[in-house]
Amino acid sequence: MDLPVMPPVKPMLAKPAAKIPSGMQYEAKWDGFRAIVYRDGNEIELGSRTGKPLTRYFPELVEALRLNVPERCVLDGEIVIARGDRLDFDALTERIHPAKSRVDLLAERTPAGFVAFDLLALDNEALLRAPQKERRARLTEALQGAEAPVHLAPATTDAALAAEWFTEYEGAGLDGVIAKPLDMPYRQNERVMVKIKHERTADCVLAGFRFHKSGPVVGSLLLGLYDAAGALQHVGVCAAFSMKRREELVAELEPLRMESAAGHPWAHWAEEEAHESARLPGAPSRWSGKKDLSWVPLRPERVLEVAYDHMENGQRFRHTAQFRRWRPDRDPESCTYAQLEEPVRYDLGRVLTRRVD
Repeated sequence: MDLPVMPPVKPMLAKPAAKIPSGMQYEAKWDGFRAIVYRDGNEIELGSRTGKPLTRYFPELVEALRLNVPERCVLDGEIVIARGDRLDFDALTERIHPAKSRVDLLAERTPAGFVAFDLLALDNEALLRAPQKERRARLTEALQGAEAPVHLAPATTDAALAAEWFTEYEGAGLDGVIAKPLDMPYRQNERVMVKIKHERTADCVLAGFRFHKSGPVVGSLLLGLYDAAGALQHVGVCAAFSMKRREELVAELEPLRMESAAGHPWAHWAEEEAHESARLPGAPSRWSGKKDLSWVPLRPERVLEVAYDHMENGQRFRHTAQFRRWRPDRDPESCTYAQLEEPVRYDLGRVLTRRVD
């Protein structure tokens, strides 16, 4: 493979916002696996957002891309699976399986599609420095003859239409809207786009769990985010599971269990002074009392998405987070505070002085 833009490409990322900004290009936010497609003649590779290969997990897409995209190109987009009239992220996670026989079976039962929303190279030309509006025009032309399961992502510069999409597309399982500055080049691994989602979510590192008070089943999962200095900070827990699921999680997490906390990012959790410089599980508080705060350390290698209401002091989840899904496509080191939505500020004085008739 010899392309003007070679793997690995680190995708351009988005930062959250509370409302749709004006004067940009707008697209739906797809609920799938972000993927970079590299095609050089008969050679086709699918790369994840972390640079790891995805090709073996989606063999049906290789042939579909060969039939529908230019012979030499690099595309940014999303791998998706549809069940009925909605996107199904869980079906995607099932595809990340070590057995080829299982992958082939699922490729037949739940075939994937690819939604292209950016063009990074075409023929012998690299387009990373080209502005967004030019890349979009070139992408539209390059995929004008594409057919399912390869799709060109709808886009508009009409903010009012984007607002309609934000409301209407949720019914199809989409996450919200992405806004892209029209004059911006493709900036790898930078949060320069804007995402407007229907709820606050965060991708967190699973770093441990506590047993349930009823017995040897999982009570809560311990969540972490990396700070600007690269330290894994404890940000809260998610705990709303059925008893059956709690039992399943014990076996599911067994391969990640550590014999002790030695070598774990939170190894000093039991030392009271350690909590003065870092957020660690088991911090003493007026709520914990004599409660057993011990926990089972896990190698911080797995990522999960959780939903939350808001942050306390910008450091941790105010309430117990809600498990949404595993994210096998995310690298733990990419789970940082930078992804978190900054709440819209409101003058508390206006609340306290408001008169009620």
